[in-house]
Amino acid sequence: MSVDHEHSSTPARAVRPRWTLPQPWTRTVPDLLAAAGTDAEAGLTGQEAARRLADHGPNELRGAAPVPLWRRVATQFQEPLVYLLLAAVVVSVVAWAVEGARGVPVDAVVIAVVVLLNGVIGLVQESRADTAVAALQQLTTATSTVLRDGRPLVVAAADLVPGDVLVLAEGDAVGADARLSAATGLKVSEASLTGESAAVTKEVDALVGTVALGDRVNMVFKGTAVVQGGGRAVVTATGMDTEMGAIAEMLEATVEDPSPLQQDIARVSTMLGITVVVIAVVVMAVTFLVNDVSSLSDVVTVLLLGVSLAVAAVPEGLPAILSVVLAIGVQRMARRNAIVKKLHSVETLGSASVIASDKTGTLTKNEMTIERVVTASGEVRLTGAGYRPEGSALVHGRPVEQADAGLLTEARMVLAGGSLSNNAWLEDVDGEVVVHGDPTEAAFLAALPKLPGARETVARYRRRGEVPFTSERKMMSTLQLRADDRAVRVVTKGAPDVLLSRCTGLQVGDDVVGLTEDRRRQALADVEALSAQAFRTLGVAYAEVAEPDPHRALEDSVEQGLVYVGTAGIIDPPRPEVADAVREAHRAGIRVLMITGDHPGTAARIATDLGIITEGEGAVTGPALDELDGPGLTETTRRSSVYARVAPQHKLAIVDALQADGHVVAMTGDGVNDAPALKSADIGIAMGITGTEVTKQAARMILADDDFATIVAAVRQGRTIFENIKKFLRYLLSSNMGEVATVFFGVVLASVIGLTDASAEGVVVPLLATQILWINLVTDSTPALAMGVDPEVDDVMARRPRDPGERIIDGRMWSGILMIGLVMGVLTLLTIDVFLPGGLVEGADSLEVARTAGFTTLVLAQLFNVFNSRSETTSAFRHLFANRWLWGAVALSAALQVAVVHVPFLQVAFGTADLDLRHWLLCLAMASGVLWFDELRKLVLRRRG
Repeated sequence: MSVDHEHSSTPARAVRPRWTLPQPWTRTVPDLLAAAGTDAEAGLTGQEAARRLADHGPNELRGAAPVPLWRRVATQFQEPLVYLLLAAVVVSVVAWAVEGARGVPVDAVVIAVVVLLNGVIGLVQESRADTAVAALQQLTTATSTVLRDGRPLVVAAADLVPGDVLVLAEGDAVGADARLSAATGLKVSEASLTGESAAVTKEVDALVGTVALGDRVNMVFKGTAVVQGGGRAVVTATGMDTEMGAIAEMLEATVEDPSPLQQDIARVSTMLGITVVVIAVVVMAVTFLVNDVSSLSDVVTVLLLGVSLAVAAVPEGLPAILSVVLAIGVQRMARRNAIVKKLHSVETLGSASVIASDKTGTLTKNEMTIERVVTASGEVRLTGAGYRPEGSALVHGRPVEQADAGLLTEARMVLAGGSLSNNAWLEDVDGEVVVHGDPTEAAFLAALPKLPGARETVARYRRRGEVPFTSERKMMSTLQLRADDRAVRVVTKGAPDVLLSRCTGLQVGDDVVGLTEDRRRQALADVEALSAQAFRTLGVAYAEVAEPDPHRALEDSVEQGLVYVGTAGIIDPPRPEVADAVREAHRAGIRVLMITGDHPGTAARIATDLGIITEGEGAVTGPALDELDGPGLTETTRRSSVYARVAPQHKLAIVDALQADGHVVAMTGDGVNDAPALKSADIGIAMGITGTEVTKQAARMILADDDFATIVAAVRQGRTIFENIKKFLRYLLSSNMGEVATVFFGVVLASVIGLTDASAEGVVVPLLATQILWINLVTDSTPALAMGVDPEVDDVMARRPRDPGERIIDGRMWSGILMIGLVMGVLTLLTIDVFLPGGLVEGADSLEVARTAGFTTLVLAQLFNVFNSRSETTSAFRHLFANRWLWGAVALSAALQVAVVHVPFLQVAFGTADLDLRHWLLCLAMASGVLWFDELRKLVLRRRG
């Protein structure tokens, strides 16, 4: 094997030890196979493929190099606020040294420890987010079909190796660059690589000389899509040696634009940063003005206070918490069968105002079911859905055994005939019925057990030949030998009108009567009645024939002079859970559209059953859409919810019209032709079971169970995640505003609350810098993270979709944040005043005890605020114990506060003093005031509606 890196149409690349064939498009197929060391029919052996994978590495485009641990650690400290803290450490150490370096520089040590702990928490949260994202990527791994050891095998595209033989089919994504060895009507979309919109027709013949990329018609390339036909191809390049790899090298430096949510968070952070710096400067200025700052120690105290206040007011852990919450939420969605490929797509999902869904397999079970059998003597109804042998046969609501014997005989012959003229079979795999063959034919097999005697009838026959189905004849027949009397019958099923044109007799009970014109009209009327109810119809007929020559193929001439037995009404029934999901979507202000290629009558019937439209509303067809101009299309999409007989361009036009009308559109699809609409939609949703690889790559979300109800559940989860983001923002910002209010008004009103008289220090502050940092450390991270996984408190589906332009923190939320922050500050300062001599309330404790009590009240108030922040309007006592993680985080924070108050070495570090039971009870009571105030505020909001 040779190493070659010639790519005439792409930039030169660094030589790496990967195997490629030089100009494979110029080689004949035998030469190619010999050079690749592979076999066209057997492919590589598993052992050889493993060896090549070890030699050449995975078939993956090079991602960003993993960031070493030391750099990830350093990143945690590359924040402006951390720089402020480090500057505070330097200031504190310098002041300690100037004053004689006595003892330990406690302030400097404590601040340094806080910085270190913040860095560790940020690193842990970042690692959790990375782990969660990696787990999600495993759920969306692309696959390819290859020949290994002589049989087709589906493998991860990353495991493809040079020399693998790809088996290509319509809908496949091409996993690697490969030279075609066989092709049948193969067309490949190469727009992602060449920009050419038209699909390229592929050929096998060798080309001559240097050929431009777009003209290499005997090659397929990684990242392109098979849109028609099939073929086989020998892999010639993998990973970064592919043409897509060449483009990837040029794009490695490209930075992805932040999502609206990220931009909104960045705006909030920037605004907060500017605001708190201004507040910190103001606080320091006021402190200098109202206090006797006469020593370096006093200056250091003021500087540390300002820096600490700035750090405390900004939730610097917000980006990490946001990533963790999104990742955990998306993993929850994955467990509910909704795989979201990008974390920030969650916000779009929660804003969806229209869900445009395909019918088959999403709204319906994709399990063809016979529900009606109509014969000359009447109609039999079959219960049960899908392919499981469950259900019964009824006539006018009574068991079929109680009906006319002639009707039972005719119905039995319809099901038996449809099962004999049949190439499908059913298999039980671990309790699940697997269909092999045409689903419509499988419907006859599934219906057999529901009708007494039908299976026994089928068992009497042995197959002797077949006239296959063609779209021109619209029927198929099998030759059957009856075992007991050696009679030979041709059993035929097909389009009822076609069958009736070849029939001369009609089955009535056990007898055959002539098919008169009146009887023919009645049979056709029965077919029309079934079609009007959205059933697909198949007729069954038979004829007694002489045994043909076994050495000659059966010809369609035997399909004459048939006896018409009856008609089966077949339907793909709606999924039972979809009607409830549609109601839930409507309750949430989301329109549900059905867009299908099926018959308009069938589409309207299913849509009516599911509640998408009301009785009497019809479907808009693709040809009708073609006649509309832009305004007409917009008006149609506003009033019509069912679209039938549509082509791919219609789906795209509907999505574009809805988006132009201001909607956020979620669109489902499974075929190659759905990919453009999925990519254009705000949330493209691919089917995980029936969807093609191309569709899955174009989509932002994949349904692992192909179920519409999963989409609505994902919307609920998306809205819940967004609500949780608002919860921890409300908590973090209001709590941090409480710290700002405490320090600012504590300095301004120091003489009013007795702080000035209680201290001999030059500068008196309500809280020490180290205490502020402690509050920031203890109350910000774990409670906020626990709120990010909070279960639903408010009914998120009882409101209309969120406007994508709506700010995450609106005016009402800001007013709540500021009010709660102000109340926290007032309660904290009032607690200090209660215990200090003088001030508004006479007390008898020392400054250290009073300050510790205020410090404790502020911490406890923030822990009460955790429960406030779970909803803007709902009482904190609703679903109070629904989140055990939140209670665990609150208990941990409370335990740490007890420790910092009573553990001696922590008392030294944070300037605290012991509190007795009286102190603790009063602190708890004062802190709870935040809860009661917010309950009153919420009551007012609820009364206002």
